[in-house]
Amino acid sequence: MRSNRIRLGVNLDHIAFIKKSRDTLYPSLADAVKITEDAGADLITIHLREDRRHIQDSDAFEVRDCAKTLNFEMANTMEMIEFALKLKPDFCCIVPEKREEKTTEGGLNLKKLNVSELDLFKNNIKKLAEAGIKTSLFIDPDIESVKLSKELGAEIVELHTGHYANKFNSIDEFEALESLSMASNTAHDLGLIVNAGHGLNIENLTQICEIPHIHELNIGHSIISQAVFIGLKDAIEKIISIIDNCD
Repeated sequence: MRSNRIRLGVNLDHIAFIKKSRDTLYPSLADAVKITEDAGADLITIHLREDRRHIQDSDAFEVRDCAKTLNFEMANTMEMIEFALKLKPDFCCIVPEKREEKTTEGGLNLKKLNVSELDLFKNNIKKLAEAGIKTSLFIDPDIESVKLSKELGAEIVELHTGHYANKFNSIDEFEALESLSMASNTAHDLGLIVNAGHGLNIENLTQICEIPHIHELNIGHSIISQAVFIGLKDAIEKIISIIDNCD
């Protein structure tokens, strides 16, 4: 078992999606927060998308009111920066966002940004920092993106594990793991906190836990999917058990 336990953030977006699908007052996100925290999760993660496909503005404030620690995922837009400054989460994770995608398809493509776009990132990260909010950048596991994240003033990177999840149990799995490991080592050497997430489940989680310097994992869809059959508390405890028993 690792000497420093990897933290777990549970994404509640899919509970909000059920609520949104019928415009009902249930299921209660406040109840979901309580069950999640009681099960041992370290923080709550939500993503307020520009198209409001699951979490709504009022949902975000409901979660903020009761969550002990909140990680707020958002696009790098002025609307979302202003919303975050009102919401006051503990962490903001800036993610890429396309309206037509089913879910986030990859990390921020920092390498293709021009000087003015990079300056916008830097200024927004500074605004959040001045409000006491730590910023994470959701990036693909490559060295250049890690270095750019540091230059922009981020304190944390969240490595996109979707490529690994898609390649799990194939010959390409090990190459994907190596990329994640190299990115994690580089980020750690630069003084960045290293988080990871996307596509993780009880089948593919152990290998991610074994990557050096991983501080936190954010998992949503697979936990909520399991919760349909075994309940939210048991689904979270099962994930925590895997994390805590990684060698």
